[in-house]
Amino acid sequence: MGETVLPLVLLAMLGLLLLAAGIEDARQRTISNRTNLAVALLAPAWWWTQGYALWPGVGVQLMLAAVVFAVFAGMFALGAMGGGDVKLIAALALWLPITPLLGLLMVMSLAGGVVTLLMMAERRLHGKTGQLEIPYGVAIAFAGLLSLREPIINHLAR
Repeated sequence: MGETVLPLVLLAMLGLLLLAAGIEDARQRTISNRTNLAVALLAPAWWWTQGYALWPGVGVQLMLAAVVFAVFAGMFALGAMGGGDVKLIAALALWLPITPLLGLLMVMSLAGGVVTLLMMAERRLHGKTGQLEIPYGVAIAFAGLLSLREPIINHLAR
């Protein structure tokens, strides 16, 4: 029973953490280190339930996360993204193989554009000025939640 339930529990926990991150970013324009750490620390349990070997499975996931972190840390350095956003994307990269990860990044980019347009419209509507702060965690959470559908469906189909 644990063999069939644990992956779904882990995916549910990840889903709740993503919801929490999106809500937190929308409200406070920040994603807590605790939320990001929880996403990252649950990944090894996910690897175990998926039967990942140390190499290439776990090694590849760690390399993907490192590359994602490096790319988005560059975006942070340019002021295009918040630190919590970078950490959340890197933590999510620990969960997803390359193809679903690339899909997540594409959906995240599109959703981020939509969030940005909505924030710009809201700003204009209310005559606000100053620097626009985009809660990109909302887009990351949305894309992450969409990416969970495949593992859930695959697990239920077993």
